[in-house]
Amino acid sequence: MSLNVAPELLAQAERGEVSERDFVATVRDSLPYAYDLISRLADELGTGNAEFTDNQTPPPSEAERGQLLRALASDAIRGSLERHFGITLAFMNCHRVAAFRPGAETGPAYAKFVSTRSQILNQSPEFRDC
Repeated sequence: MSLNVAPELLAQAERGEVSERDFVATVRDSLPYAYDLISRLADELGTGNAEFTDNQTPPPSEAERGQLLRALASDAIRGSLERHFGITLAFMNCHRVAAFRPGAETGPAYAKFVSTRSQILNQSPEFRDC
């Protein structure tokens, strides 16, 4: 699954400068499920006091799952989304993505979420093939 890059953005990249705003718009338009899910998590984090918010609902189809995997597997996409929404992302399994406050990477909640123990405890038969 690729991003649908507008000719104008491709021309920007060929010149050497890419507007992050334009890049994030491309991600939003190309990977709407992933963008909307991360946006929702960022909103929930911003309006609450929890250390993080996370999604535990599987995507409705493999297409949406692919969007989420693409967004979180790409350092460029993931980093741009983190900067755009002012969050730090963590990812587990096929769909469990969490939004943390910036700087949380050094805290216990983040360390627990990304630990090997948590990864093992969050396994189930339906996750083994995703």
